[in-house]
Amino acid sequence: ASARDLISKNGIKAMLLTRSEQGMSLINADEKFDFAAQELEVSDVTGAGDTVIATLAVMLGAGMEAKDAVEVANLAAGIAVSKFGAATVSPEELSRKLGQYLHTTGEHYQTPFDDVLQHIEFAKQNGETIVFTNGCFDILHAGHVRYLAQAKARGDRLVVGLNNDESITRLKGADRPINPLDERAMVLSALSSVDWVIPFGRLDENDTPAKLIEQISPDILVKGGDYTVELIAGAEHVLRHGGKVEVLEFLDGCSTSKVISKIKQ
Repeated sequence: ASARDLISKNGIKAMLLTRSEQGMSLINADEKFDFAAQELEVSDVTGAGDTVIATLAVMLGAGMEAKDAVEVANLAAGIAVSKFGAATVSPEELSRKLGQYLHTTGEHYQTPFDDVLQHIEFAKQNGETIVFTNGCFDILHAGHVRYLAQAKARGDRLVVGLNNDESITRLKGADRPINPLDERAMVLSALSSVDWVIPFGRLDENDTPAKLIEQISPDILVKGGDYTVELIAGAEHVLRHGGKVEVLEFLDGCSTSKVISKIKQ
């Protein structure tokens, strides 16, 4: 009997077929999704199926859509078969693999704000260099894009601290921000240079990312403009913990204020 016959006769919502070196397929009553095997250098297939089942169960239990959950389970299987014996797959390994996979497919997952700090910790455990910068990024322009690319080039992962809406209003005036926090975060997350976006700017933070930087303890703190290191929020903490602080030049003629002024003309 075909997979769809079994689905129909037994009232099954969907069926996942593992197909060895051909990957796996997710089949439901209306659609079929194929997922290519993710590991070309197979060391040992012991436990690969168990890895798929366990990862799929966790992802579905967390509320992920079936197609996305299978995609993650397929990546986990690729990690498992690259090891000898009945090896486990750590959250750190899976997070790294997922990041690499999304980069190669041109997709960019926006990590929920509440999960960013945990993801950063996973990256640190993997030995990755964490770069931090911050700003309002109200209307994204060429200067921002170049600056963020330069910041990312300093390390492996770039964290962008993003002023919340209330903070921008206090700093820029009642008519700002132009774009709300969630939309600004979505646009930034779509850039290949940006790994994580996390908001800051509560009143008890005095509209600076200093407390957030203390939480993250990045390896490199980057700021744009004509700042001196002594004036950069969080610089003292980063330097005290063995990190570096760098000041990058902005692209001449590019600013959100100029964009707004030109629109109003």
